[in-house]
Amino acid sequence: MTRIPVAAPDLSGNEERYVVEAIRSSWISSTGPFVGRFEREFAGLCGTRASIAVANGTLALHLALMTVDLRPGDEVLVPSLTYIATANAVRYCGAEPVFVDVDPHTWCMDPAKLEAAITRRTKGVIPVHLYGHPADMDAINHVAATHGLWVVEDAAEAHLARYKGRPVGGLGRIGVFSFYGNKVMTSGEGGAVTLDDRALEHRARLLRGQGVDPERRYFFPITGYNYRLTNVACAILCAQVERIGAIVERRRAIYARYRAALEGIPGIGFQPQAAWAEISPWLFCITVDAKAFGRTRDELMVLLAEQGIETRPFFRPLHRLPPFWEESRRRGEVLPVTDHLGESGLNLPTYTLMADADVERVARAIREARR
Repeated sequence: MTRIPVAAPDLSGNEERYVVEAIRSSWISSTGPFVGRFEREFAGLCGTRASIAVANGTLALHLALMTVDLRPGDEVLVPSLTYIATANAVRYCGAEPVFVDVDPHTWCMDPAKLEAAITRRTKGVIPVHLYGHPADMDAINHVAATHGLWVVEDAAEAHLARYKGRPVGGLGRIGVFSFYGNKVMTSGEGGAVTLDDRALEHRARLLRGQGVDPERRYFFPITGYNYRLTNVACAILCAQVERIGAIVERRRAIYARYRAALEGIPGIGFQPQAAWAEISPWLFCITVDAKAFGRTRDELMVLLAEQGIETRPFFRPLHRLPPFWEESRRRGEVLPVTDHLGESGLNLPTYTLMADADVERVARAIREARR
């Protein structure tokens, strides 16, 4: 039985050619023509004036938060339903993530819950475009502006998603992306910061490159970090950018096939999509209502694994994880939508080279698992 992984990269374009070109040129570190090319092209995709390539998505978050001067003792509003890197990056700055429930209609941060979570220590908001669906950025930006807060978009899972016709990554003060191996666009590891403000770009580039002054060799006006991405990784990303339209189109076709094949199965729910949203097709998401389906989400995962089908549960709610639960309990956070989705959500195999027959096999296994 052929195994169906939950994700797999598509490196069928010019990836190998460009990597060989980078190696033969001897430009294999963080300087080289593919770095600048990728930064320009990715900024174009995001509709921002600039993008800055970094070593991974978590570092992109940390760099963004340092760029907006997040400090020890500050607080940042963060959805609890997200990958732990979102909250970890806040802690790296000595600040504290304060968790906000998600909207059942988007699965992203609920703008209506922001006001109640703001305190005198709150400095900013990190909306996450969860599983490729944009957060309601106009509403979030309005609350943030009212209270003098910055907004950093976590778009790690949302390449080419659009909010009211605008690409994500340029809808807050800074945007951040991940190019991990399971993402729509990948270099294995890698990330990017996207922004329009020239002063913020200057500060971010200083911080990314050990704090070295670009005009004075070996002069360091600030304490910086080595968060740079290599020319080899950017070579892969340049090849991915060339085919990103086809990659997204194929993944959208997989989404449509899943939807048609799973429609009408009692207990199986789908990711909602707001009328103003264009989802980035990262991982196809379902929810499992144990009472209606006859099995829990975790029982279904076991049965699928026995048939060679890899799946993964939704992210564990961060307010229930050991690094954060005591502070969350002290604040009295109650996040029912997050808790429900954390218990019932499931990601199905989704990748560009996935065959239609594999989608049908996954859907058939889910249908046959119901009791």
